[in-house]
Amino acid sequence: MSGPEPNTQVLNELKSLRDRVPQLIGTLVASTDGLLIAHDLPAHIEPAGMAALTAAQLSLSHRLAATANGGGFHEVVVHGEGGDVVIYAVGWTASLTVLAGPGANIGRLHLESRPAARIISDQLTPSDNTD
Repeated sequence: MSGPEPNTQVLNELKSLRDRVPQLIGTLVASTDGLLIAHDLPAHIEPAGMAALTAAQLSLSHRLAATANGGGFHEVVVHGEGGDVVIYAVGWTASLTVLAGPGANIGRLHLESRPAARIISDQLTPSDNTD
């Protein structure tokens, strides 16, 4: 049984981000409750499981930011031996997860990923067509 169809606009933005950032391994957009919206991940990473992990980290990060300084959450960077995982808030309803290989330029990653998160947020927000 296959999952829901990915959001085409979001998927295109993920692929574009991957093309723009050297050493990017994969990308994923998930809802805050862990549902997969779209992904551009390598075959060895299970998308639904990664979406669930992202949602758990997002929830903890929101709580930590609120508890520590009363502010909202924007992003979290996890540095690992094999590379980095960066999770960006995509509005209030989703997150963008970016996987980068070892030695990736995190500044460049932020420079490209932050605007991508805003674009994805706009794509996921229903437009108000009340004329």
